[in-house]
Amino acid sequence: MTTSEKPVRSLEAKYYTDPSVFRAEQYGVMANTWQYAGHQSQLKHPGDYFCFEIAGESLFCIQTNEGQTKAYYNVCQHRAHQLLAGEGNTTLVVCPYHAWSYELTGELRAGPNIKSVPGFDKSEICLSEVRIEIFCGFIFANLDPLAKPMNEWFPDVEQELSAFVPQLQDLYAVEWVSVVERCNWKVSVENYSECYHCQLNHPTFSSGIVKAKTYDIQPQGYCLRHTTECQNLDKMSYPIDVNANEFAGHYSSWFLWPMMSFQVYPGNVLNTYHWRPIDHETVMVHRGWFGSSDTDEAILRDLAQQDRNTTVEEDIHIVESVQRGLNSRGYVPGPLVVDPNSGVQSEHSIKALQQWMRESVSIEQPRQS
Repeated sequence: MTTSEKPVRSLEAKYYTDPSVFRAEQYGVMANTWQYAGHQSQLKHPGDYFCFEIAGESLFCIQTNEGQTKAYYNVCQHRAHQLLAGEGNTTLVVCPYHAWSYELTGELRAGPNIKSVPGFDKSEICLSEVRIEIFCGFIFANLDPLAKPMNEWFPDVEQELSAFVPQLQDLYAVEWVSVVERCNWKVSVENYSECYHCQLNHPTFSSGIVKAKTYDIQPQGYCLRHTTECQNLDKMSYPIDVNANEFAGHYSSWFLWPMMSFQVYPGNVLNTYHWRPIDHETVMVHRGWFGSSDTDEAILRDLAQQDRNTTVEEDIHIVESVQRGLNSRGYVPGPLVVDPNSGVQSEHSIKALQQWMRESVSIEQPRQS
């Protein structure tokens, strides 16, 4: 570093503590990026559906009779009652308020006494559709109909993940671990996006799963690609067959900006993170563990429990302490440790992530149609 250069400083506290920033993000980054909705295994039959939320909007995915996956805003076009809750199966989407019914493809089918209304044309009424993509068997939604495809946002991820998880298209969720973290969603995402803290704070992960000293993270489009070596087999905290395929002895993770990550543990074990902000200082973090027909579910559930009791629990205390510190009048954003050679003791990934965070805050109000 020359004398004219200055270290990059971390984001100001207001990005994590100011409710107006959070509201701006709901209209900006949360509404205009690809967000995790669910998994294709949740929609096995026509009429299967599940509800989810993005940017404060209630939405649902459903499979049509033709086998298409569709997503809609969860709101009746009559007088705005929400249509569905949870998950289930239905032959028609029926509003519980006045029994207006919609086809699985969104068109209005019927409503009590609507034929008595002069000039009523039901063909003009349809549920508001949301753009979706199926990416590696996972369903993503984007409230921006003009957003670029996921492969442009996240180059090479589909091919890389398919190589690390050969059974990718046959997966289903074996175990979910969900926790509430009392922090801004960006605090939690930042914590996930560096391993500078791992050896000090995550002894099980650092000694029983990966060799933390080999950990590195590099930007790949709007993806942060994590790589590291697998821990020595005699130190692994669960059994694996390193000869099962080319990547069985490897660890890698693909964080997809802004709130989703695919993580492959040694043994080709796929687990995911997705974040759902509740307010400016609270986020729900969902950890999914996925298996296929040849998965030993008992081993996977044990690994999920080990992870919950160690890494997840350790991170809760870290991120909540950071949030308290961000609310302190004594906090002055410090310089990031950006090593030109990258590596585990560098925060180059945080530099990239915080630049995306700066760019993403929008003060635009929602467009009126």
